[in-house]
Amino acid sequence: MGGNGSCHTHGMRLDLAAVALTISSVLIQPLAAGDGKKSDYRSSVIARAQVWRDRDPSSVDFTVPPGGAKGFATDATINCEYLKRKLHGNTPKFDCRTDGGEELKVKFGGDNGEVYAEVIATRLLLGLGFGADSMYSVRVICKGCPASYNGTVHSPTESLFDPATVEHKFHGESFQPDDSWSWAELDLVDEESGGASRAERDALKLLAVFMQHSDSKPEQQRLVCLDEEKGEGKNAAKRKQQMPCAKPFMLINDLGVTFGRANRFNENKIGSMNLVEWSKTPVWKEGEACVGNLPKSQTGTLDNPSISEEGRRFLADRLTQLSDGQLHDLFESGRVNLRLSNPADVFSGFATVDQWVNVFKQKRDEIVSRHCTTS
Repeated sequence: MGGNGSCHTHGMRLDLAAVALTISSVLIQPLAAGDGKKSDYRSSVIARAQVWRDRDPSSVDFTVPPGGAKGFATDATINCEYLKRKLHGNTPKFDCRTDGGEELKVKFGGDNGEVYAEVIATRLLLGLGFGADSMYSVRVICKGCPASYNGTVHSPTESLFDPATVEHKFHGESFQPDDSWSWAELDLVDEESGGASRAERDALKLLAVFMQHSDSKPEQQRLVCLDEEKGEGKNAAKRKQQMPCAKPFMLINDLGVTFGRANRFNENKIGSMNLVEWSKTPVWKEGEACVGNLPKSQTGTLDNPSISEEGRRFLADRLTQLSDGQLHDLFESGRVNLRLSNPADVFSGFATVDQWVNVFKQKRDEIVSRHCTTS
């Protein structure tokens, strides 16, 4: 019996040691994983998130590519070598590397509305103070691209893709382990916790309606951390571990299916850079005082959002600061003259920059003239 008691006591000591080790390991975990509830920490980050930064829209020069010296001018020619990688999504695209070593994602195709819509949508968002990646309308000469991509033969080993777009990501590190967010999560942002105001959040929703952001599934939005590193080495890394994502920011990640009419299956010809469909799609849902007209697509998460008066006014104030000349430059940066007025109708003719500007102003007037009695 003595031997059994000794064995039992030894087992208890091992169990107690294991418990102590577990407690110790929990106590020294950083805030992000303190109690193991990652979803709770994610919610706390979103509660503090911003969606807008102060900017004067009237001072924006849309002829200057975003990103400064690293940006690409409209219609610039980029030479690069094909990188064989599997990319997600249905949009025609490939990766390539420039002579300078920069790796770029290229979207292409004259009948692909995304090569026009993303340039205009991202520049509009950035110009108004919201977040977005920087997109550039360019021509790409690709060495080694597969013939199946149907580029124009430029040389025995090179293909020309024109129009095409390349992107530079919005600065900031993606939130881990999941940087995507649904529009329902935008309502979790709390101004009292340091997050964006209701006016700013509703303005972003209304801008999504204005552009007819059809494909609003979570992976089309991104949560990033704008934390500023102070110092280098172990101390900086330690601070980042103890309070990761001190400055969260939420932005729309993919704006390819915009400036058309939002539709159930996010069809490119209907929802992406279709002047005819965009012009006849009202901003506000009929019969509703301040409900945005944006029916949810099959995969979407934004569905006819209610907009507060402060949100309507916030966006209206900024849209009205854009001059006719700025709007002309904005649409010209996307080379919209290469896109049919109605891509579903080959006889519709090519839209002009002025036609796009006029529809923009008409839809802006719908926002400016509306008054939301409830907030």
